Amino acid sequence: MFSSIADGLFTVDNEWNVTYFNEAAQRITGIPVDEAVGRKCWDVFRSSLCDGNCAVGNCIEKDGRIVNKSIFIVRSDGTTLPISISASTLKDKDGNVVGGVETFRDLTDIHAMRQQAKDIYRFENIVGRSAGLEKIFRILPRISDSEATTLLLGESGTGKELFARAIHNLSPRRDGPFVAVNCGALPDTLLESELFGYKKGAFTDARSDKPGRFQMADGGTVFLDEIGDMPGNLQVKLLRFLQDKMYEPLGGVEAVHADVRVVAATNKDLEQAVADGSFRQDLFYRLNVVTLTLPPLSQRQEDLPLLINHFLEEFNAIQGKSIQGVSEDTLHVLMHHDFPGNVRELENILEYAFILCPGDFIQVEHLPEYLQSDLARASGPDPLRGSMDEIKSRAAHHAVERNNGKKMAACRDLGITKDTLRRLLAALETGE
Repeated sequence: MFSSIADGLFTVDNEWNVTYFNEAAQRITGIPVDEAVGRKCWDVFRSSLCDGNCAVGNCIEKDGRIVNKSIFIVRSDGTTLPISISASTLKDKDGNVVGGVETFRDLTDIHAMRQQAKDIYRFENIVGRSAGLEKIFRILPRISDSEATTLLLGESGTGKELFARAIHNLSPRRDGPFVAVNCGALPDTLLESELFGYKKGAFTDARSDKPGRFQMADGGTVFLDEIGDMPGNLQVKLLRFLQDKMYEPLGGVEAVHADVRVVAATNKDLEQAVADGSFRQDLFYRLNVVTLTLPPLSQRQEDLPLLINHFLEEFNAIQGKSIQGVSEDTLHVLMHHDFPGNVRELENILEYAFILCPGDFIQVEHLPEYLQSDLARASGPDPLRGSMDEIKSRAAHHAVERNNGKKMAACRDLGITKDTLRRLLAALETGE
């Protein structure tokens, strides 16, 4: 049976001598079976873990196991090969550890497919293939061709500036300047002078004229991020500019014209802000000519592997390293995280892990502690403890929690009816 499986498999004794080497192991490593058996494992299976972090050694020492850990090995011809390994201890009938066993799978084809797919799912600098993004990608060129004021809505960290830049780059204004302003990061008085500029003598330190961002962006695009934080007096001046492309610099007496397209963005509910009186209704209608709602990362789960590869490529180029990717168990952790900080949070997580990872693949231990804590809490000390009915009831409870109390969503996750969910939750409460 071991000879017929597609995965490589070898066993070692307590002295690290190879005692078995199947045909797939021979094919993947390039080392014949008769040359492998009897030699030390590190002379045969030359992996990126043979520098003191041996997988089989860790299993023997801790009497544990490793599943789907992504690493590299060096074949007999000197080429480097990406593989996924699993390892465990070998015990005799009395429970004594007599060695270890390791299986490994060639990931070359998977890496090749990932490389081919890398450029397929890239629009400008936006990476993704999710249905929500593809819908935006289809209409973005038509929106860009127009001169319409565009409002981008989405949670913090969803990449609103990337979309604004894409609109500019696809528009007839692409050769003009793109000027970004964060309306929430500047005090009211400074924001006014930044946007509209000022004239000499407008205030004590105004010793010369200073152009504003609208003048600097003449012929191009101004991106107003966090527009929902703009104070009321500036909302009036912005409204006038959107109506006739005219504005007055601070301390000026004559109106100035600027040929600028405005793209605005916010993570706030502007309709509610209008109802509360904190945002002008007429300005809202002027901004809301074209609206794009950007999906949060929690609704773009299929984009995670693409985004991970994208960020790792950037970090490799900047820091001169050669991290190949994330291990399968690391990807599992990331795929089950909610990402309240969206793409920006993912970027920060990977940058942190990139610093700790010495090479090859990012492992779970390289992730920030809060992700490891989330994983520990989710799995619990022994998630399979108890009877099958108890396990099912706990799974139902976790599914409801994971879906923020939405029971129909939990039913869809578990593939069960609402009556079955109700019964499982009731059994958990009564302890039956």
